[in-house]
Amino acid sequence: MSNYTAETTIASSKEQIMTKNSQTVSGEAPDISAFQQVLLTANGTVTAMLEAHFSEQIQLIKLSEERAKKELKLPNIKLDKEEEVIGRKVLLQGKVSHRNYLYADSFILINNLEERFRDQLLTTDKPIGKLWSEHKVETFKEIIYFGKHPANELSKYFCIEPEDNLFSRTYSVYSQGKINMIITEKFPERCF
Repeated sequence: MSNYTAETTIASSKEQIMTKNSQTVSGEAPDISAFQQVLLTANGTVTAMLEAHFSEQIQLIKLSEERAKKELKLPNIKLDKEEEVIGRKVLLQGKVSHRNYLYADSFILINNLEERFRDQLLTTDKPIGKLWSEHKVETFKEIIYFGKHPANELSKYFCIEPEDNLFSRTYSVYSQGKINMIITEKFPERCF
């Protein structure tokens, strides 16, 4: 797991969407659906939004999970020099359709989580949003970045071509005044 550096600027409107490598798509507003705009900008749980939109339960598929001490460099976020983190890559998939709707890459600062929540996060396959609800965790989410870029190696999860686009957003999650997660979510442009 490598250091996470958010080197992008938050795009403030539909007219200027930044991609991860800081190339800008400017000019005419991108053609995005209302649901795509909600997924990119809302601070609710994506799992609940996907379940409502597709009328099916969502399951989590863990692709990888690694626990390590890492230095996280993020704009406007103060952290100890090294933090114990869980690096986790998952898919949110329809339980009936087995269709992958979303890829997520998370850095979870485990020392800032309540113990029971942390244990369930590590030992179950429940999406983070469902755990927040079950544990009644109050969260504040701050969007750090959103944009659009080619799917490349993630295309295999969505049955799309590598040059097809993914929308993505990165946000930090705070609870009880402490940052406890940095999550990047990606979903195919043509999916919604």
